[in-house]
Amino acid sequence: MVIVIGNEKGGSGKTTTAMHLVTALLRMGFRVGTLDLDVRQQSFSRYLRNRRRMCQEMDIALPMPKHPQFRPFGNDPFPLVNAIGALSAATDFVVIDCPGSENILVRTAHAHADVVITPINDSFLDLDVIADLNGKGRCDGPGVYAEMVKGQRRKRLESRRLGQDWVIVRNRLSHIGDKNKQNLADKLDQLCGVLEFRVTPGLSERVVFRQMFLAGVTVLDLDEPCFGVADSKSHRAATAEVCHLVRAIHLPEVDQRLALLEHTPGRRAPALRNEAEGIGSPPFRLPPLVTERFASPAAHASQ
Repeated sequence: MVIVIGNEKGGSGKTTTAMHLVTALLRMGFRVGTLDLDVRQQSFSRYLRNRRRMCQEMDIALPMPKHPQFRPFGNDPFPLVNAIGALSAATDFVVIDCPGSENILVRTAHAHADVVITPINDSFLDLDVIADLNGKGRCDGPGVYAEMVKGQRRKRLESRRLGQDWVIVRNRLSHIGDKNKQNLADKLDQLCGVLEFRVTPGLSERVVFRQMFLAGVTVLDLDEPCFGVADSKSHRAATAEVCHLVRAIHLPEVDQRLALLEHTPGRRAPALRNEAEGIGSPPFRLPPLVTERFASPAAHASQ
């Protein structure tokens, strides 16, 4: 199954969403392949590189996807088609992280996607790429990104492929209600039938989701005792958000394995070196804001 994380609007949390989804699938025992189509910035590839470095420094093994280095050849889509085919044959899920732009690679990935996941921030500015709304809030037609998704769906039907599920993920939701939040929810409810997508809450506005990149970890990894992260309501809430998102996407065989993602303090990562010989390594230090966020009683109260 091919899952594409896409949105032409930058800064919506595509890479963070992709990394947490990939880690969730890996921790549930699935074989996962990944591709990074942002060939310039390569944030997803750099996230995985940081994860690999951290594992080497700590001598532990965290789950890693099969991540070939993809290099495009001009406007030729066939290397990407071949890469998707090879990963699909070797894994259960292929997750593709797309850049915040539109090009032949992005279109090709969407045409091959069984599931398209589109993270958006809680803003009508982000909704603009989904729907062309006039000054009165009425939809005059699909936005530029929705138009592209519609076109690739049409290509799938023409090539007699199965239908495509499109899920809009509302990221960075505030923990308090406000008029804009409700207005956006109402508008998405109106649009989902017209543009044929589903809506689900994603990752809320939590500091921890923004502080994991340098360590290459996700909230699903923080139960490992080697990180020294204190158990907290904030940690449990962040983990629950990821679990809810994974469940809402409705991927095959996922519901039966969701218990493997439950917050379990003291879960142990396997060592790469022989602990019986007394070989160890100093604790890896997560970025300070991560540990402070989970360890501070004041921070817990604010959540």
